[in-house]
Amino acid sequence: MSSHLVAPHGGTLVNRVDPSAKDTKADAVITLTDRQQCDFEMIAIGAMSPLTGFMGSADYNSVCDGMKLANGTAWPIPITCAVDSATADGIKVGANVQLNDDQGRLLGFLTVEEKYPHDKKKQALSVFKTEEDAHPGVKVLMSEGDVCLAGPIKAVTPRHEGEFPDHNLTPAQTRAAFEKKGWKTVVAFQTRNPIHRAHEYLTKCAQEICDGLLVHPLVGQTQPGDIPADVRMKCYQVLLEKYYHPDHTLLSVLPAAMRYAGPREAILHAILRQNYGCSHFIVGRDHAGVGSYYGTYDAQQIFDDIPEGGLKIVPLKFEHAAWSKTAGGMVSGKTFPKIEGDQIFLSGTKVREMLSKGERPPVEFTRPEVADILIESMKS
Repeated sequence: MSSHLVAPHGGTLVNRVDPSAKDTKADAVITLTDRQQCDFEMIAIGAMSPLTGFMGSADYNSVCDGMKLANGTAWPIPITCAVDSATADGIKVGANVQLNDDQGRLLGFLTVEEKYPHDKKKQALSVFKTEEDAHPGVKVLMSEGDVCLAGPIKAVTPRHEGEFPDHNLTPAQTRAAFEKKGWKTVVAFQTRNPIHRAHEYLTKCAQEICDGLLVHPLVGQTQPGDIPADVRMKCYQVLLEKYYHPDHTLLSVLPAAMRYAGPREAILHAILRQNYGCSHFIVGRDHAGVGSYYGTYDAQQIFDDIPEGGLKIVPLKFEHAAWSKTAGGMVSGKTFPKIEGDQIFLSGTKVREMLSKGERPPVEFTRPEVADILIESMKS
């Protein structure tokens, strides 16, 4: 590992992929949920370094209570393998549990070092700041089992038919790509939506201060109503092709599950990107938020609460940006005063309404090529 790039979180890039583990004798078999499958893959490929498996109770409680692992390493969200009580009763500590995906295919194995109660109420309040089922992250959490199985994993295959094979780089592969391009500083952009002009502005501001930009859309579990990943990927590809410099931009997917945990998830997203080799991370308003559960700038302010030395990646905190008719370009609250009726701002509802009628939103809001892909997808 070259010293040019930022060190992985915790100092070492974990790799739990071991195809030879397929011959492991299984004492029990469980099917992982959507979210657990995403987490399993992220642990296996090192994106969740320093984790080597699903968390034990000491880490679980330390993360809920103080946003750090039991050894003091910053970590914001519990990563667990929860099963129902009946399943847990049939699994002894020390067992090798075979982990399958939802189609019954082998993913790998978990060596059970501990079983402990899944304190869902505590986790919901500490991570999501609410127990309301209306919150999509809470809803998934509450549907999970009541007992957590903890221990290291071995991945025979981190995933089957991963989406977007041409753009699905592991942390070791993105690091190699950055090295090859000669990038020392890399800024990551997290997205689960098509990129509109305001996002384009933020990413290009960031490109001015870093060698390269990693556009890193999340393609794991999201909530119903989010734009499907394949449609979004078409949008990113056409945008990068036409409006970004190929020598300073890379597109790769993040196969993580979306938790909608606002501030704590912003920290998780930053840690994941540090593991992928990024030195900087764009944090916008209400990052990873949903509804009105978090304050507009909570996800930016939480980075100030991480103890010194907690993260090596640098957050770039951006204001809301929009096109100003007076300035004739993109502006933010930091670069241009607010003038009544000056900025072109469209709500998500308004944009969806226009697209569903086959109308392109104004070019100051979104690139026409992106609008056309979204219009086409709405037709089908």
